[in-house]
Amino acid sequence: MPPLNPPSITNGLASAWLFARGKAAGLLLIPPGMASARHSFLAAAICLPLFVVLRLIAWWAQGAPPAGVLIALTGEVIGYSLGWVAFALASRILAEQAKRGEQWPQFIAAWNWSNVVQYLLLVVLLIPTALGLPAWLGNAMGLAAVGYAMWLEWFVTRTALGVQSATAVMFVVLDLALGLFIGGVTGRISGN
Repeated sequence: MPPLNPPSITNGLASAWLFARGKAAGLLLIPPGMASARHSFLAAAICLPLFVVLRLIAWWAQGAPPAGVLIALTGEVIGYSLGWVAFALASRILAEQAKRGEQWPQFIAAWNWSNVVQYLLLVVLLIPTALGLPAWLGNAMGLAAVGYAMWLEWFVTRTALGVQSATAVMFVVLDLALGLFIGGVTGRISGN
C-alpha cells in the first residue's frame, strides 16, 4: 500500500511551514523512508537562488570579493553543495549513535525542507538592511534570524528523531561547525 503522503515538493514545503510555526504535525506530511530523504534534496535546488541572492547582497554591501564575483560565486556554490551533503552524512552517523538511525531518513527530509523557511527569512530580513536600514537594526534582525534558525533546527531534530533537548542541540552544533568549516575553506578558495 503506498504512503498516504508520498514525497512531494508541496508536502515538503507544507511540512516546513508547520515546523516553522512550532507545529510537530509537519512530520505527518513526510513519509518515513529513503525516498523522502532523497526527494528532500530538491530543497537545496529551491534554496540555491536564495543563497545566490544572499551572497550578491552581501557583496553589494561589503564590496566585491578580491577574486571577482564569478570566481567567488563558483566557490560559494561548491561550498553550498558540500554543506548539504556533509550535514546529511554526518547527521546520519550522529543519529545512529543516538540509536535513531531508523528515523534518520524522515529527519533529514524534515531538516532539508525546513531550510527553505530559513533561507526565505534571511532574504526577507537582509533586503531592508541592504536598502539602507540602520546597521544596528539590521544586526539585531540578523541576530534574531540566526536565533530563530537554530531554534527551528533544534525543534525539527527533537520532533523527527524523538530525542532529548541536549541531543538535539548536538545536531545544531554539528550543523554550525560544518557551516563554519566549509564557509572558511570556500572563503579562502574564492578569495573572500
